[in-house]
Amino acid sequence: MTLRLCSVLFLTTVLVGVSVEGMRPGGTSAEKPPTPEVQALVDAIKPQVEEKLGRQVDHMTLLSYKTQVVAGINYFAKVDIGEDDVVHLRIYKGFDQNAKLHGIQYPKDRSHPLEYFA
Repeated sequence: MTLRLCSVLFLTTVLVGVSVEGMRPGGTSAEKPPTPEVQALVDAIKPQVEEKLGRQVDHMTLLSYKTQVVAGINYFAKVDIGEDDVVHLRIYKGFDQNAKLHGIQYPKDRSHPLEYFA
C-alpha cells in the first residue's frame, strides 16, 4: 500500500509539475552543504570508491552535494579524498535504504561545479 501511495504521489507531482525544494521532478536540487547523513552515505561506499580508483583513500570528506529524486534518491557528492584530490560521486540510495556507487568522476578539484552525470 505504501509503495502504491508513493507511486501515485510521484506521478501526480510529475504530471502537475509541482516543484519540491526548488527543483522540478527528475532534476537535481541546488548544491547543499555537508550533513552527517550524507557523510555517512559517503563513508559507506568508501570500499567501492577505492576499488574504482584502484588505490586506498585515507579519508573521504564531503564538501557539498545535490540530490535527485528517482525511484529512490541519487546523491551527487563532491568529496575531498586527500592530497588535494577531489572526486565527484553519484550514490544511489534505494527505498531499501542501501547505498551503492553508481558513478565517479576523477580527477576533479574544489572549483569544479557539481553537476548531473550518468
